[in-house]
Amino acid sequence: MTATLTRREALAAGFGTVLLPATLSAQPAQRPAEFRIGVTTFLSGPASVFGVPSRRACEMLIEQINAAGGLAGVPVRAIFVDEGPGTDHLVGEIRRLVQAEGVHAVFQSISSGSCLACTPLSRELNKVMLLWDCGTQRIFEENRYDYAFRTQGYATPEVLAPLLYLLRKKPDIRTLAVVNQDYAWGRDSWEIWKTAMDALKPGVRVVAEMFPRFGSTDFSTEITRLLALRPDVVYSTSWGGELVTFIRQATERRLHERTTFVLPVAEASLQILGRNMPEGHIIGARGDHWNNHPAPANPELFRSFVSAYRQRFNEYPIYPCHHMAQAVWALKAAVEKAVATKSGGWPSDAELAAAFRGLTFPTPTSTITLREDGQGLEDQIVGMSHIDPNFGFAVPREMMRYSAAQVSAPVGQKSVDWLKTLTPAMVQQAGTAL
Repeated sequence: MTATLTRREALAAGFGTVLLPATLSAQPAQRPAEFRIGVTTFLSGPASVFGVPSRRACEMLIEQINAAGGLAGVPVRAIFVDEGPGTDHLVGEIRRLVQAEGVHAVFQSISSGSCLACTPLSRELNKVMLLWDCGTQRIFEENRYDYAFRTQGYATPEVLAPLLYLLRKKPDIRTLAVVNQDYAWGRDSWEIWKTAMDALKPGVRVVAEMFPRFGSTDFSTEITRLLALRPDVVYSTSWGGELVTFIRQATERRLHERTTFVLPVAEASLQILGRNMPEGHIIGARGDHWNNHPAPANPELFRSFVSAYRQRFNEYPIYPCHHMAQAVWALKAAVEKAVATKSGGWPSDAELAAAFRGLTFPTPTSTITLREDGQGLEDQIVGMSHIDPNFGFAVPREMMRYSAAQVSAPVGQKSVDWLKTLTPAMVQQAGTAL
């Protein structure tokens, strides 16, 4: 037997497993001919009312970036995948995007279930993954990811801010009912609301907890019960066609005259509802994404985004469009930061991921900073519905802005545990009138 092992024998014995990755990692990353992004969004099914506008926004913004020279001189191409067929399909598609299409980053997803299933792939594939719309608080509260970042807020601030606004505007509420879709978002957002409400306003009586089947088209049973119970507040985080149907059926029976609706995600449905959305009810936008925003950080950037989208698609951008813009602009900022760090050299996947941590980037309305845990800090604006003749549909007035730091659970704490520590004094301490 010779003293020198063949390469095959060395690898079989395990001697090459340390040297090979080190050798590969020493090779500099090559500037690609194009920067490919895999984008998952709903292109079919009921959630396509969010997914199709977000795809339009993505395509529009990529065209603008390419017209201006690309990402650090590299043209960008998006490859879209339909989230509609479900999580098993989506997991396979993300692997395909990386392994077969060679994407350099992945934007995913609208559904919280999709995000929970797909975010662990960022570890397996070692690719930057931007969570561009899903709201579940569990992502960064239960796990640590080196390649995954959420370029927007999340469920806790999106629910807590409307609750704080309600308690400031209507401090004497005594009874409340919930009508939420029967799936993860509906259940989780109710847990957040109920936990925070018990801390901020102890003693509010929940007279009904109703979770209609996801995809319901008839809410007559729920409305009949609400008319009989006459709660001070009806809380609903329903969205899309179901929220539109519920509001239309409820106003036909004049429920809005007997209760106050609190609708944290209503913004995306207001153009469809038009004048069918009653005035004087509390509406949110999962951030500060209002077309009548009174004080955007960069008015010209805000106007150019809104006007470009409206002129191209004959409608105003809804909050998923803003969330997509945040992901695109976060990627642009991170690539430019990583290239500058390498004095013009192209970053590896790990170097690009490192550029996101602590990153601050512009949005159409303000700026967002990514925390050390990967979670984006996004301000929330809440207001009262008001039919504005300039728009022809309801927009908020009497707006209040809640800073992200005020309404987000601190790094390392789970939302439900943190919410239990809140005190009634927070109602008057948090928020700034706009």
